[in-house]
Amino acid sequence: MIVHQVSALIDKLRQARPLVHNMTNVVVTNFTANGLLALGASPVMAYAREEVADMAAIAGALVLNLGTLSEDTVESMIVAGQAANRHGVPVLLDPVGAGATRYRTASALRVLREVQVSLVRGNASELANLIGEQRVIKGVDAGDSAEDERVELAVRAARSLHTVVAITGPEDVITDGQAGYIVKGGHPLLAQVTGAGCLLTSVLGSFAAVERDVLLAGAAGLAFYAAAAYEAAARTEANGPGSFQIAFLDELSCLNRDSLKTHTEVKPFEPALAKEGEAR
Repeated sequence: MIVHQVSALIDKLRQARPLVHNMTNVVVTNFTANGLLALGASPVMAYAREEVADMAAIAGALVLNLGTLSEDTVESMIVAGQAANRHGVPVLLDPVGAGATRYRTASALRVLREVQVSLVRGNASELANLIGEQRVIKGVDAGDSAEDERVELAVRAARSLHTVVAITGPEDVITDGQAGYIVKGGHPLLAQVTGAGCLLTSVLGSFAAVERDVLLAGAAGLAFYAAAAYEAAARTEANGPGSFQIAFLDELSCLNRDSLKTHTEVKPFEPALAKEGEAR
């Protein structure tokens, strides 16, 4: 991906200031809101079943995050997601901890059955469990897998779930099952900030709100996020994750074109042709 494509989408996002409806978990609400504001989007957190359909209908994107689950929350997500579908609003799903408990996995799969999801973002274990490939998961965290394995898993998941899939880790992979990108960059300190992955899904939602090509929007969002993390770590790594978190919010607001060019790499790939009966 050429740097100017990412820069152009950032400019478009900041001019449009899209409303991003987040149904996210209680642990990360403040960080997500501040991160989206820094980016240039307009966050709203609305959960009540009585209003979520109206809110989703006027949003630029809807982000469903399964971090802190309840039956009422899942029901509200279904209502919001179906309203977003009716109004052409992209829906993004963050299946936090899928595979950790049967309820989490079942809830994520229910959303995927009843809502047309534009993009699913998670780690390798979460995506594997969503498509029936059992992997060990501890709490809502999971170990990383090799790049080639993540690429193959992402392609299988995209074809199985019929959506764009982003698997994040040391290198990020995003694909619709027919084409994709590997995004290299970022910094390990992201893993020491609670909610960094959750905010990333909402950032991808902000990009999807201004770019109809969800694969392109997702790749651009991943590249931007990685470069911002690198720059923040360059200034604060010696101080630890607290300083990094604040610097990271600053970089979401003021990251420049040179940083995108220097500190992230986006490499396209084409998956092998789907086997007969596997094609979407």
